[in-house]
Amino acid sequence: MARRGRSPVNRRIRLLLAILVLAFASLLGRSVWLQAVRASALSRLAARQHHETVTLPASRGTIFDRMGVQLAIGEQATTVYADPQQVRDPRLVAQAAQQTLGVSASKLYPLLLDKTKSFVYVERQADPQLASRLLVKKLAGIGSYPEEKRTYPQGNVAAHVLGYAGIDNNGLAGLELQLDQTLAGRAGTETVVKDALDHPIDVVDEHPARDGHDVFLTIDHTIQAEAEAVLKKTVAQWHAKSATAIVLDPQTGAVLAMADAPGFWSQNFGSTPPSVTRNTAVTDVYEPGSTFKLVTVAGVLSEHAVTPQTKFTLPYSIHVADRVIHDAEVRGTQTMSVARILAQSSNVGAITLAERFLGPDKLTSWIERFGFGRATGIGFPGESDGFVLPPSKWSGSTIGNVPIGQGVAVTPIQMACAYAAVANGGWLVQPHLVDRIAGEAPVVTPRHRILAPGVARQLNAMLQNVVLDGTGTLAAVPGYKVAGKTGTAQIPDAHGYSTGKYTASFVGMVPASKPRLLILVKVTEPQGQIFGGVVAAPAFAQIAAYDLQYLEVPPDGKS
Repeated sequence: MARRGRSPVNRRIRLLLAILVLAFASLLGRSVWLQAVRASALSRLAARQHHETVTLPASRGTIFDRMGVQLAIGEQATTVYADPQQVRDPRLVAQAAQQTLGVSASKLYPLLLDKTKSFVYVERQADPQLASRLLVKKLAGIGSYPEEKRTYPQGNVAAHVLGYAGIDNNGLAGLELQLDQTLAGRAGTETVVKDALDHPIDVVDEHPARDGHDVFLTIDHTIQAEAEAVLKKTVAQWHAKSATAIVLDPQTGAVLAMADAPGFWSQNFGSTPPSVTRNTAVTDVYEPGSTFKLVTVAGVLSEHAVTPQTKFTLPYSIHVADRVIHDAEVRGTQTMSVARILAQSSNVGAITLAERFLGPDKLTSWIERFGFGRATGIGFPGESDGFVLPPSKWSGSTIGNVPIGQGVAVTPIQMACAYAAVANGGWLVQPHLVDRIAGEAPVVTPRHRILAPGVARQLNAMLQNVVLDGTGTLAAVPGYKVAGKTGTAQIPDAHGYSTGKYTASFVGMVPASKPRLLILVKVTEPQGQIFGGVVAAPAFAQIAAYDLQYLEVPPDGKS
């Protein structure tokens, strides 16, 4: 009897069993490989998938004026972003962002189409209320996180001093930059465990953020605002290029105001030219002209070479090497005392004093003694040292330039400090803009004596004559004695001195009997009039009159 062939059903069963055996063997091998070979790497991957470290931003410290008024603060903002890979309807999202946040849909739409990216900004530091109108729509691929935005609630007041912070809340200029480490604080971190749906379920590690310190300035926002307003009017009146003012407490070195015109708002620094945002009172130099004669006269008085009453016969002009230098106004030969030389701002008189009694070495020594040629240490980024030519590089005519404020370069803050030394009885006090940092002791102001008290009193009296009947009569303030000095100087350029371009200035102290304020005004390139006594002195008087009333300083003179 013939053998029957194997049943087709049996063959199929055996084939299926063989496939199942191979499949189980493959799974077993895969399991062994994952558990034995890849276990460590997969464990790390799982940990990363379930743990997320989040940065906890620190709040930036507030900058206050000396009265506690906020000048720079941090405001809460919401940054809205998108993940193009998760966005389902780019056109809908772009239109919604335009309607709620005011962003350009035409600019956002192409970014949302780019699926190679997983993160794009929709709007950085948006208004939280506006951002919530978009987020409530729960559009796929749209997210947000909180940020702090730097704002300046007093508008453009003290903008040149404050500087500004960038969109990442880092200081970029001014005191925002100088004090960045103090203001910025330190960010913290938080490690969060999340479930499979990306929901946080636990915090396993936390390092809290440390907020930045608040800073209190010496600036008084009321005095600052008035100085800025006066400068703005002065620039407009004389069609000047710019102007600078400093209001200083000569006893302590505290800067109550430091103003520039034209002004700007720190909030809009990105659209403002860098030339406008500079704090020129600290960073820029100028030839001071006749205000520098204070140094020459202080030197000869301190060397006991003359007294304020010592008289000299002075021609209208004087030869110095290959130069002929004359006084500002045509006159005949006159006899002038040292006090009159200063009051009438005689170039010939100042040069005569320097040539006869000081010479290059002594004059340079007195220039350096007053702090010129080095930074004041005010604590502001980009402070200039100014420029003083050493005696070894003097030419024959230099002794005719330097005593009258030519051939030297100074900053306004250096000049203010020099006159403050007369106002406070002979001390060169380091100026400062920061009164204190929250949680720290108040700033201690370095000082050292540069003039004998008697010489300081003599100079004060001589500077009062400048305002009483000299070149600075328009600096007078009713009811108060004023002591100060005018300055008019040509502006140097690459070829010598610019034709028709001048700096007009006035530096003075008030009340002169017991000075509370030292005020400097400098006007660059005024038109129509060029003299410090005409252009800058009236601005000084306006600032001084307002500040004296505001500070309730009693009068010391006749009304």
